[in-house]
Amino acid sequence: MSEPLLKVEGLSVDVDDQEILHGIDLSIKKGETHVLMGPNGAGKSTLGNALMGNPKYKITNGSIFFDGKDILQDTTDQRARDGMFLSFQNPLEVPGISLGNFIRNALEQRTKKRIRLWDFKKEMKKAMEVLQMDESYADRDLNVGFSGGEKKKAEILQLLMLKPSFAILDETDSGLDVDAVRTVSKGIEEYQKNKNGALLIITHSTRILESLHVDQTHVLVDGKIAASGDVSMVEEINEHGFEQYEK
Repeated sequence: MSEPLLKVEGLSVDVDDQEILHGIDLSIKKGETHVLMGPNGAGKSTLGNALMGNPKYKITNGSIFFDGKDILQDTTDQRARDGMFLSFQNPLEVPGISLGNFIRNALEQRTKKRIRLWDFKKEMKKAMEVLQMDESYADRDLNVGFSGGEKKKAEILQLLMLKPSFAILDETDSGLDVDAVRTVSKGIEEYQKNKNGALLIITHSTRILESLHVDQTHVLVDGKIAASGDVSMVEEINEHGFEQYEK
């Protein structure tokens, strides 16, 4: 049996001296897609940020192993270089650096290699076609003046270009219309073709999951994983909501 790519044991997390997560256990193997659902305020985004090493989220107990390595002391940028990725629920605007330059720089940091501009542009064009993005977005300042849907597409573009071994997608479908959800979903499907890449999709909706392969579903309630199961749980939640888990 293969070792998990990500192994979380007994993870408790404080934010502003208040414990938000209480003893989370989670194990994700290479190539798997896990979905984390739950009501608003359950702690879903807290888990994503804690896994990525956001210093605002203080780990008070437990362990995180990524690819066999204890990463509790690693900084966010170290985790990113090692192959972890977090797409933000509300992506920041970064004036002065273009989307294309940002991705190219991140890719060189990740691979530790210089990338020829021609090769980079060719690869980016292919990824942009999947997401139905105009090539001109590559020259625009990162997320500046982008609509909500454009920002989410830019996040998935980074996912496709960086090819992380583990990606956390935090509410990527939030605020998107049906067509934008479908397009973003296509980008995630494209990432899933990388059989070594693992996903943790954090959502309280199920629209983005309709065309995706899902291996496991987890429900987070009041900072604890209340239930775990296969993809059939998504349909259950669609019909009955989270009430059955809120005990």
